[in-house]
Parts: sequence; C-alpha cells; structure tokens
Amino acid sequence: MQQTADRSENQARDITSDDAIYDLLIVGGGINGAGIARDAAGRGLKVLLCERDDLASHTSSASTKLIHGGLRYLEHYEFRLVRKALQERELLLRSAPHIMWPLRFVMPHEPSMRPAWLIRLGLFLYDHLAKREMLPGSRTMRLADHVAGAPLKSSFERGFVYSDGWVDDARLVVLNALDAAERGATILTRTACVNAQRHADHWQATLRSAQREREVKARVLVNAAGPWAHNFLKHQARQASGSSLRLIKGSHIIVPKLFEHSHAYIFQSPDKRIVFAIPYESKFTLIGTTDLEYQGEPGSVSISGEEINYLCTLVSRYFKKPVTPDQVLASYSGVRPLLDDASNDASAVTRDYSLDLNRDGAPLLTIWGGKITTFRKLAEEAVELVQPVLGRATRSAWTAQAALPGGDLATVLGRSVRPDHDFEAFLGQMRQQYAWLPADLIRRYARAYGTRMLRLLGAASGLADLGQLVAPGVYEAELQYLRRVEWARCGDDVLRRRSKLALHLTPAERQQVAAWMASEEEIAA
Repeated sequence: MQQTADRSENQARDITSDDAIYDLLIVGGGINGAGIARDAAGRGLKVLLCERDDLASHTSSASTKLIHGGLRYLEHYEFRLVRKALQERELLLRSAPHIMWPLRFVMPHEPSMRPAWLIRLGLFLYDHLAKREMLPGSRTMRLADHVAGAPLKSSFERGFVYSDGWVDDARLVVLNALDAAERGATILTRTACVNAQRHADHWQATLRSAQREREVKARVLVNAAGPWAHNFLKHQARQASGSSLRLIKGSHIIVPKLFEHSHAYIFQSPDKRIVFAIPYESKFTLIGTTDLEYQGEPGSVSISGEEINYLCTLVSRYFKKPVTPDQVLASYSGVRPLLDDASNDASAVTRDYSLDLNRDGAPLLTIWGGKITTFRKLAEEAVELVQPVLGRATRSAWTAQAALPGGDLATVLGRSVRPDHDFEAFLGQMRQQYAWLPADLIRRYARAYGTRMLRLLGAASGLADLGQLVAPGVYEAELQYLRRVEWARCGDDVLRRRSKLALHLTPAERQQVAAWMASEEEIAA
C-alpha cells in the first residue's frame, strides 16, 4: 500500500512540473480509455488519463456484463465484428479468470419468430468464425431433459445451448486502469478536461478537479469520452467532427433469483430483439436489455416504466411464474455511443468501432463506438495508430497474452489448466490459507481481487486484523485498499462499481459505508 501511496505522490509531482509533457492525454475513464492507457503505458509511453467522475461511472458499468461475439449481430451481417469479438472472447477469459468466466446460454425455440434451421445455421457460424479452445460448442436440446427447462413453460419443448462469457464490467475498467498505473501511467479521477488548446506539435489542456486546476501538455490527445465524444470535440477541443454518434439507451432490471441452475437464458421477442436472463450475485437474476434512441444528457439516463413493463412482459412469455414490475429490486441504465450507420432500427445499429486520427496540427485521436468485448483490440489498434506520429520507437503489442491485475493465478497455483478450473483451485487454496475468514467472504475477495487479495489481507491472521466491521462483510482493510489502490472515494464507488454490495446491504448499512468513506476523505483533505 505504501508503494501505491508513493506512486500517487510521484504522479502529483510529475503533473505539476512545467516542463512535463505526456505522450498521450486520454480523456475518459471508461473501458476504452482505460484499455488504451494500459496498452500505451506497457509500451513505455508517458500517459495521463483524466476522468471527470469515477472510473466506469457511466456506459462501462451499465452493460449486460457479457463477453460475447453477439449472436444476434449475425442477422445484420456483422460477420467481421462477430469474428473479432469471438477472437477476443477467450483471450479475455484467460486474462482475468477472477472477474470473467464461461457461461452457457439456453435459447428456447419459438417457431413463430425464427425457424430452427436459421438458428442452427447462426450457431454453426458462431462456433466456427473463430478458434475455440476451452468453450464448448452449441447443440440442440430437449428442454424436458435439461435442468434449464424446469422454470420454463411446458409449451417450450426444444431449445439450443451455446457458450459465451460473463464479466464484472466495472472491475474490468478498474483493473485496466490499475495495470496502466503500475506501468507508469497517471490516472486522475474526478478531474475534467475543461479546455484543450491545439498547437502545431502539442496540446495544452486545462484539467479541473474540486481541489485544483492545472495545465498539462501532451503530444497526442485521445478523445475516449464515450457518449460525450462529440460534445468534447465541439466544446472543449473546439474541433470539427467527421463522424456522428447515435445514443442508444439500454436498461436492465434485477429481480429475486428466478432459477437455481447456473445457465443463462436468451429469449426472443416478437419485435426481433433479444433479452437475457442471467444468474446474478448468487441471489438475483439480471434481465436486459432494451434498445431505445436517447436524446437527453447521457449522465442523467434512467429506466422508464415502459421499459420495466417491456422486460417483465417478455420474460414472462417464457417463465412459468410471471415476472411483474413489483418484483424489481433494482435497475440500471446506460447510453451506448454507437456509430451512426443510418439504420432505422436502434437494435440494428452497428456495435463496431472507428478510430479517427486527425493530424491537422498536434494529433487528435477520437474513439467512436465499440463494445466491451473488443476493448483490448481497440486499444491495441489505437496505440499502434498513434505510435508513428510520436516520432520514436516503442515496444510492440503485448496485451494479448498478459494477465490483468489479480488474474495471474498460476503464480499462486504453480500451473495453469483452464481459467475457470484455475479459479476454483485458487479459491480452494485461499480457503486453506485463510481458514479464519468466512467462506462467503473468501469467495467474494477471490472473485473481486484474485491474487491481489493477498495484498489486501497482508499479514492479517484473524478478523480483528481487518479493522472495524463497517457493514456486514465490509471491513476497514478492504475500504482502505480500495481508497489507496483503486481510486474509490465514496460509497457508490465501493458498493456499486468496485463491488455489487449495494444489492446485499440495507439502506442503513449502505449509509454506514458512505459515511466511513466520507470521513476518510475529510481526513485526506
């Protein structure tokens, strides 16, 4: 922890130096910005990332939390995008087996929507567009013979099962930022870029936080502001834009657990959209998503009553027990910044990305669109695009085989078998090593932090060594780790993004965590 504190102090000194010039100034702390910062820092570039809110505050924490190729994109002939995403799928699963793992999906067949031959063709392509080493292929199933058929209406007799992956999206962003920081990048949260002045060979930017305002210089400006990318170009950088975004709102609901098994469902809708029902946080089911055009401020997005009804009605077509709006325990919404491809259907708008490098003066790279599964490839392509304009040699691409922080389970186990198997073996070893910890807390630590739980726990040999119990299952040691290492500053940072503990705690318990974090912020100030 002292190393992290020292690193932050050094970064503060670097950024106030008048002659300091960064190779990249990245605006935006979502998955694309954090991924680019990580890739660039690992190649030896001097990187500064600023985010006006917390890391993953918006779109990157509001996904359906899947690492997937996008089965439904095949209907829109997005073969290149699906192939690229499928190629990334297993790379990502191997890089962080604590926050990502394989998941099997069951699709009950509804003959009135898509014929069985078309689904089988789509699944064949899905299985073969990219190499699979650990994920099993698809197959047809008789629902009455499978545990996943039990919660479904008896009218659904046949189905299909295929593989994809699950990810804790907000933690994925944090781990990319953490890896970037440990490779030398400066990460500034709650710091907005309020002005960017272009010169012939550099950008002069004004960064503003609640505590201070500072000027920085960078050779390349990277606009990774997501839904705000166009606004940033127009208002802060004062540059013309050759592309435009369509903001598509996606909403999810969380209800009490609807089934006991570990499979997820993919349901077809009469309007040709699909909705997932996914096991979530052991006690819940996550249902989503919607696809609606959005015209408002991206930071103010929220679910509507119509969306809740839509999701409940759709899944109730399939489950024996109807899902009703009064069962909804929580919801979240996000705005996807998608490339405007003139599609009339919001759900058909491409999820692919575009990298726009403008060299009319100091280089400006704008990231348009994208999806969480392809973030690593996007980051790699972005850094390779700007490397030539920096005028100096850097290291080659490196992230394809690199573990994210906490994902290096083999360093503890001594060998690697398969990511999901490795995690279970690691969990077993942690249960032996920390037998004094409650079993559910060991699993949560292992899932959230992977091998970094060893740093979190340090020399602790009993619960008393973890400090005050701030809320059920939340000790001071973890909160201090999140503050010092993972940029957490308030209750929501901890309970909704670094974890999903908000779902498991009462309002009073959530307030206790928020109050503790606020008191620590006052002390730090």
